[in-house]
Amino acid sequence: NWLFFDQAVDMLKAETDKFFQVRYFADIRASAGGGAYGFDENFETITLDEKIMHNMVGLGNTELEAIHVDGESMEPTLQDGSIVFLDRTQTNINKDGIFIASTTAGLFIKRIRQRADGMVELISDNKAYSPEVLAPDEVSIVGKVVGNIESL
Repeated sequence: NWLFFDQAVDMLKAETDKFFQVRYFADIRASAGGGAYGFDENFETITLDEKIMHNMVGLGNTELEAIHVDGESMEPTLQDGSIVFLDRTQTNINKDGIFIASTTAGLFIKRIRQRADGMVELISDNKAYSPEVLAPDEVSIVGKVVGNIESL
């Protein structure tokens, strides 16, 4: 490597350590509307600046995945075509935030809360969309959205 970059191997490693790698599922979309379908093993790894990622998602998140938002039901918070960063270790819907949920209708990106009667409510930020209420066994929480990049 030092022949190509005129740097010692140690210096290249130090430069590489300044980046953050995320599994990016380009073909998967979480619906902010009518439902999109599943994660598969087709992903690529994208490399992002470590400082930017840590400012956006915090220092503790090292195993993130990235997918697209499809639809407008989470506007103005999330735009159609945005990329969201997902932490699959955070599935507790009793904490505030936006989550990816898997249902029989597909993947959804919504605010999610458990009601007093045990039912689960999927809530859009766009007031033109009514909340959807599902039984707990009809919803699986995939993870929490911890950051996003808006579409251009």
